Amino acid sequence: MKVGLYLLLLYFGIVLHSCSATSTHPLHSTASLNDTIHDPHSYANFKAIKTVHLDLELDVNFQNKTIYGVARHEMKNNNASEAIFDMRNLLIQKVTTGKIGNEKEADFTIGKFDVDSILGQPLTVKVNAKTTQVNIYYQTTKGSEALDWLDTLSTSSKTKPFLYTQGQAILTRTWIPLQDSPSNRFTYNAKVKVPKDLLALMSATNPKEKNASGIYEFEMDQPIPSYLISLAVGDISYHPYTSTCGVYAEKELLDTCVYEFEELPKMISAASSLYGNYQWKQYDLLVLPYSFPFGGMENPRLTFVNPTILAGDRSLVSVIAHELAHSWSGNLLTNSTWDDFWLNEGFTVYFEQRIMEVLYGKEVADILAQIEFQELQAELKEILEGKHPEDTKLHLNLKNRNPDDGMTSVAYVKGAFFLKTLEVKVGREKLDQFLKEYFKKNMYKSVSSFSFVNELESMLLAPNKLSFDYDEWIYEKGLPSNCLIINSPRLRFMESFANRFIQGEDIFAPKISYEWLKLKNTRKKKRIEIREFFEKEEYIVQEWQTFIRTLSNKSITIPQLQYLDSVLNFSTSNNAEIASEWFVLNINCRNKVIRPNIEKFIAKVGRRKYLMPIYEALVKNPEDKVWAKNVFDKSKAYYHAVSRNSIAELFKD
Repeated sequence: MKVGLYLLLLYFGIVLHSCSATSTHPLHSTASLNDTIHDPHSYANFKAIKTVHLDLELDVNFQNKTIYGVARHEMKNNNASEAIFDMRNLLIQKVTTGKIGNEKEADFTIGKFDVDSILGQPLTVKVNAKTTQVNIYYQTTKGSEALDWLDTLSTSSKTKPFLYTQGQAILTRTWIPLQDSPSNRFTYNAKVKVPKDLLALMSATNPKEKNASGIYEFEMDQPIPSYLISLAVGDISYHPYTSTCGVYAEKELLDTCVYEFEELPKMISAASSLYGNYQWKQYDLLVLPYSFPFGGMENPRLTFVNPTILAGDRSLVSVIAHELAHSWSGNLLTNSTWDDFWLNEGFTVYFEQRIMEVLYGKEVADILAQIEFQELQAELKEILEGKHPEDTKLHLNLKNRNPDDGMTSVAYVKGAFFLKTLEVKVGREKLDQFLKEYFKKNMYKSVSSFSFVNELESMLLAPNKLSFDYDEWIYEKGLPSNCLIINSPRLRFMESFANRFIQGEDIFAPKISYEWLKLKNTRKKKRIEIREFFEKEEYIVQEWQTFIRTLSNKSITIPQLQYLDSVLNFSTSNNAEIASEWFVLNINCRNKVIRPNIEKFIAKVGRRKYLMPIYEALVKNPEDKVWAKNVFDKSKAYYHAVSRNSIAELFKD
């Protein structure tokens, strides 16, 4: 059946199919689709036919918040009779085969849409053994959850709108019809039309300034998985640090960003010295509006960054080290399915900490690792007591589930401590050599836990006659008994301060002592005042986190909280890491006086890492839950769908 513009009906839930097609859903066992599926989160029949290059034609319309597009797939065809693509909440206008100037309309069907599924629908196009070009004409809808359309009041300028995309894990299919699996890599080009007063950027070659036409062309000539295709449109300016790296931001934020990320060239140099040269030609940052749901997203050549890391003192730049590290683990080689997400993130956290060690020393890197390990221990306990204790394994089975379920600290921190523990076993020099060879060998490929273990054995363990219990780490629940333990003296020091405060000591009060001085033939008594807590000029973020977390595990009174805030000003901190932990502590202690500060914070910040713990604490108490629901209802239109959907789950009865 040839389907035209009346597919608008699809948006309202009507399923279209041809009389000869069988509507199917990948979560149910069906021979017609599942025989071709090797990724449980994609419908695509890669073995028969797959995209090797994608040409995009995009018209970005802010007036009706719609992208009108053509996705032209150049495909490798292994004698296929149909090509299956992933889509969710898109309007398909028509599908053709053949190159521009020689296109012919093709029959296609759209499979059943299950409203409880996060996978969307299979778009099946009839092809023949000679078909190498499939062109899909489409438009986005309000249900295109990868897109965050921001009105002027949600931007820094307050006069210009903004759009950005977030594709990981499987949201790219909500703004481009494509084979949406990390196992398939392809190159892409794009021609994007935007309003003339705005600049368009993508995870590709990028302009440095606006042009008069509002039409921009992009090229990514290195193969990437679909979740790394990204687009941003706004009133954006650029500052270069070198010819190959710089920062984009709305002009109102640019000077702040330039200062905060000034050490970016040093980071790139440090990373390259560890695991081989940076391969992506250009490394730029784009600081997005506050609604962005993550700290950063490693889109190649253009990392997206949340402005919450603009603390004013460069104290949160480890986020940049993390996203930069993805240029090797995640971008250069990628987990083949989301069941092995740890191969992206565990390696990246380990690499991030190595970069931070080069720049700031081992003591700081160890502090970062210990703080994250605390978070891992807390989340492991929660997962083990929950519905899916098996999620504490590194290799997961996420079939029939949202791949976002696997995006926990298990993948990030347990994965990193796997490598840190392995480093102790084999020695840093041997591990570094293995990782450098591993990245080089698997460049532009997808990898699995199985393939990683084979290479670990053949390239590192066997040649050095070593053994390591990788099966327990990867395929068993919880933490192995041989897990490396880090214990920072500086964090123990902060724990002692918190404990003394809980026990009633005023840790901020000066300690008075006297010293007798001999002056000529007389003696004079000198008063010495020491403020122990403030003897150190400044504490890093992780020390403050440790202080607050220690208080959280004790019985602290509201007057004590208020006194701390009067001295340390946590509730108005510019550092979101500190402020969010402080708010959770106050919510758990039923301190309602702080509500205006909490509301101001969660109405501004869209980052899920900060929002979820605050809302989770609020919904535990009926009165707080009512208040929180009111705040959420006022703020949810501003949140990206990733954050909005997660929070909405908390309010379900």
